[in-house]
Amino acid sequence: MRFSSNVLILALALMINYSLFCQEMKIIEIREAGGSKKNQQIYPGANILFKDSKKRVLLFHEGALIESDLAYFYSRDNYFKAIGNVIFTQGDTLKMTCRKIEYNGKTKVAKANGNVFFKSPDMSLSTEELKLDRITNQAFYDKKGVIVDSSSTLSSNRGRYFMDEKKYRFVSNVNIYNPQYIVNSNQLDYYTELNKAYLFGESKIEGENYTIKCKTGFYDLEKEKGFFKKNAILYYDNKIIKGDSLYFESEKNYAAATKNVSIFDSINNSIIKGHYAEIFKAKDSAVVTKKALSINIIDRDTLYISADTLLATGPDEKRIIRAYYDVRILKNDMRGRSDSLHLDRLAGLTKLLSKPLTRKQEQIFTEVDRNKSNPVIWFNKSQMSGNNILLMSNKKTNKLDSLKINGNVLIIEKDTLSKDGYNQIKGGLLDGSFRNGKLDNIIIKKNTEMIYYLYNDEDFQLIGIDKTTCSALKMDFLDGEINDITFLVTPSGNVYPEEEIPLNDRTLKGFIWRDNERPNNIDDLIDNFEKQKN
Repeated sequence: MRFSSNVLILALALMINYSLFCQEMKIIEIREAGGSKKNQQIYPGANILFKDSKKRVLLFHEGALIESDLAYFYSRDNYFKAIGNVIFTQGDTLKMTCRKIEYNGKTKVAKANGNVFFKSPDMSLSTEELKLDRITNQAFYDKKGVIVDSSSTLSSNRGRYFMDEKKYRFVSNVNIYNPQYIVNSNQLDYYTELNKAYLFGESKIEGENYTIKCKTGFYDLEKEKGFFKKNAILYYDNKIIKGDSLYFESEKNYAAATKNVSIFDSINNSIIKGHYAEIFKAKDSAVVTKKALSINIIDRDTLYISADTLLATGPDEKRIIRAYYDVRILKNDMRGRSDSLHLDRLAGLTKLLSKPLTRKQEQIFTEVDRNKSNPVIWFNKSQMSGNNILLMSNKKTNKLDSLKINGNVLIIEKDTLSKDGYNQIKGGLLDGSFRNGKLDNIIIKKNTEMIYYLYNDEDFQLIGIDKTTCSALKMDFLDGEINDITFLVTPSGNVYPEEEIPLNDRTLKGFIWRDNERPNNIDDLIDNFEKQKN
């Protein structure tokens, strides 16, 4: 009796499970056909459905209607293969045409082949093969597909369409064509409603006046703006901008780059490097901060400028470069350091400026302190400093033409024959001139003082130390070193034997030898911030 009850329960359970299974897996319906036949030899288990002059084959499954000229329907497997002018529709949101289609009612997967044309309200897709998963609401293609939406044409070798998310994933040879831009990528995720794309692998975006390259990135196709990483490069307004990451906004004519930044200006033959940069195309300006380095090639010579911050403004022929905070310059025959720098290309003028002193500093600073904070330049062995330094260049040749130093002029040159001797000249104003880009002579005016080591021309024995005051004098240079001194006004002073002048009297007031600040190579420019910290 107990056994019979168990059997009955088991039977009922099986019947219920079968019923539920049938409900879950709805059978494909034959809605219409011109006729039907069977061929068990060639198509075992298939019901062959075909059209006539009035009716085509119509199959239906869970909201999907499939129309064709011929169909092989396997009812036991809930599967069919439809051939000839196939039309697949799902409600009023999806329509697909193709030459043939296979459909599995168990998995709800359709495989379309031959001139596949897939259309939804917001796009159309053309390809040779397409797989449609009705459970996950995804469509796949592994042969070249072309998608057309309201604004763009997209193509790729492989692709996937996530219908619920309104998202595409394009893989291999991805291209987007738009009247405003062209996008190429190895992989691209595209959100149709948002009109935004995520780029993966080698990617390139070409706009009307810009080109972007990267390995990963995000791009708003409607607003033409985005963020790009990994070997990011922006070709923009005759400039090449590189960085570990880039931000670009076409409408605002704006770009920004971070880490390992470089801006190459093809017109001016210059490069600016740093770790953060902003570019404003409308204003013809760029600002670079965090260990900024400017490299300008001028007449087969290179001018290097390093600073915490570099600002370049104006069109090419009127370009102005401003540098701030611990500025250092390096040129073939010149070195320099200042708090700030102003370079006017149109005027051919470069200014090296001192840091403005606070009221407290004005009160407590010694002359040495003031001279230490003043800009300084070196020509070979000669050190020159003052309140500000002006360098003028010939506009045609771009070679240095003249030099001015205003206020607290101090010239120092290490005497090569004595152990601790320094040739020094001090004054209130300096005017200098260059010949073929090299310092030729200078004139120093206003309360000029001099300490100079004199030697015998024959055996280079020290004659004595010349201590002289004069209202004006001229110095001639040879290869950046003092070669001759001429007093333009009758001087006052004497030549003293070395032993008669104690060491503390062998330097002028405010004397400071700043050779440790002198940049000798590019590494000194790059490392100047670290050196400052130490």
